[in-house]
Amino acid sequence: MAKVKQKTQSNNELSKDRLIELYMNYVLENEEEPGTVYKFCKENDITEAEFYNFFGSFDGLKKGIWERFFEHTLGVMQSSKEYMAFNNREKMLTLYYTFFEMLTANRSYVLFTLKNEGPMLKNAGQLKGLRKEVKNYTAELIRQGNEEKQAKILKRSETIFSEAAWVQLMFLIKFWMDDNSPQFESTDVAIEKSVNTVFDLFENTPLESVLDLGKFLWKEKMA
Repeated sequence: MAKVKQKTQSNNELSKDRLIELYMNYVLENEEEPGTVYKFCKENDITEAEFYNFFGSFDGLKKGIWERFFEHTLGVMQSSKEYMAFNNREKMLTLYYTFFEMLTANRSYVLFTLKNEGPMLKNAGQLKGLRKEVKNYTAELIRQGNEEKQAKILKRSETIFSEAAWVQLMFLIKFWMDDNSPQFESTDVAIEKSVNTVFDLFENTPLESVLDLGKFLWKEKMA
């Protein structure tokens, strides 16, 4: 009876975050994804029913990992007293810096899970939830900025900006994956230059910033 009680207590502690942790540990320790939900649950002493309380499949779990990365990033950002005083450009820079700190803390898993997703991660199904989160966040930034503008002609497109931000993030993730600089310093530079470029484009002063970004990327490619 003692053994059964102990197992029940352990199962009661199961949460979405704990399930994500178990999955990521499995992938890193075995260097492969689990073959079946049954095998994964058996090895971790949980039931399939408990797994399905949180995710319908491993594909859903993988999407959930990226959504959790983003949710945690927002939580860290928004807990800062300075965050609410930031302008939109500063908020985007903070978002990317914080998000890539999260990725770096989980770099081994990220590199493993994205290694077969193809160039620029265009069709990565596991990133669909992240895409929605990023587009919603950036669209809200533009929406708030537009509310402060009086003239319609000065207002920015939420759809165009949010899609540009998503493409930008995919570029930055790929850049970070290939970055061999100490502490991924080149990725920090790429974040700063690319965010400034996107905002400059929306403020109709693109040329100098675009050329600056192009020179940096060319230098990194040839290094």
